This record gives sequence, C-alpha cells and structure tokens, in this order.
Amino acid sequence: MGDHYFSAEPGAASRPAAVDLVLRDLHLRLETDRGMFSPDRVDAGTRILLDSVPPPPQEGHLLDVGCGYGPIALTLAARAPGATVHGVDVNRRALELAGRNAAAAGLANVSFTEPEALDPELRFAVIWSNPPIRIGKAALHELLETWLSRLAPDGRAYLVVQKHLGSDSLQRWLTESGLATSRLASRSSYRILEVQAREHP
Repeated sequence: MGDHYFSAEPGAASRPAAVDLVLRDLHLRLETDRGMFSPDRVDAGTRILLDSVPPPPQEGHLLDVGCGYGPIALTLAARAPGATVHGVDVNRRALELAGRNAAAAGLANVSFTEPEALDPELRFAVIWSNPPIRIGKAALHELLETWLSRLAPDGRAYLVVQKHLGSDSLQRWLTESGLATSRLASRSSYRILEVQAREHP
C-alpha cells in the first residue's frame, strides 16, 4: 500500500507548509509537512470534533491519540491551561512538528511522544482523537482498546469517525466491548462518538 502517515519514518520527501486552525475560541498557524495526515488543511473531521466536544477538564492528564502535527492536542492545551496534555503518534516527523507548533503557540502544558514512551501508569480524564481508521479494523480495535482502557474511572473519550468508514459498526463494537458509547453529534457524514470508561467490578 506504499508509505502512509502512520509510518514511523515517512518516505515522502519533505515539503514544509502551514495551515490555519480557526475555531470560535482559537486561531493557530500550524507547520505541516508531507508524510503525515492531512498536511494541506486541517481535516474536516478534526474541525467538527473540536467544534462539538464539551469543554475539557481543567486539571489532570488529557490525551490525543494519533496527534499528527498537533491540532487536537493544542486545542486541548489552550482550552485547559491547568491540565497536562499528551499527544501520541508513531510518526516522528509529525511529532517534531507538533512540538514546534506548541512552542510557537506558547503552550507549555502539552508534550508529544511516541506511544511506548508514555508512562503506562497515567490515567486520562479525557481522550480526544481522530483515530487512524485506515490502519485496518484489527489494528484499530487494538489501538482503541489499549488507550480507552486507560481512561480514569469517570473519564470520557470523544472520537470522530466518518460514517462510510464504519462509525456505526465501531460504535457497536465499543459497546459490545463493555465501553458505553453514544453518538454525541453528526455532521457532514462525520459522527462524534462519546465513550465512557469501562466499569470495573
């Protein structure tokens, strides 16, 4: 299938660019590059997610899974200045850019790292994610199971998924896996799924 944005070392030649993230409460200029997700514009699903989610907790650890060059994690950091925000991705080129974008925005409460480098004991008050659906169903389920199991007891995750890429079947799978999941919003073929932390006996 060739090189993808979920490769650790993208094979695409570097071609630096910049995009604007414009929300009702935030305007960020973000560096991007080839070899990562949506380098030419902030993805529509990401913008719909950021326009739809409730305000994040103002303290605790917050997480963006598949952070790319940082639009979701940086929005979390801007909206929750008292929280500690983490962005994880396998794409090292994207992680480097996300760190530069955080510095340029003056957001010191966010950091970016590869997934295995994050403290496994951390539990997250909220997870926001535009998950990498195209890695395939089995890999996606493993990814989500890994991170959703690390929600704090009263934590919530908010995922944006296109309808034609399986949002409804993903919602069923999450519910059948013991993660109560509901549709928070639906717009332009995108679904925002709200996932509650699994209850433990």
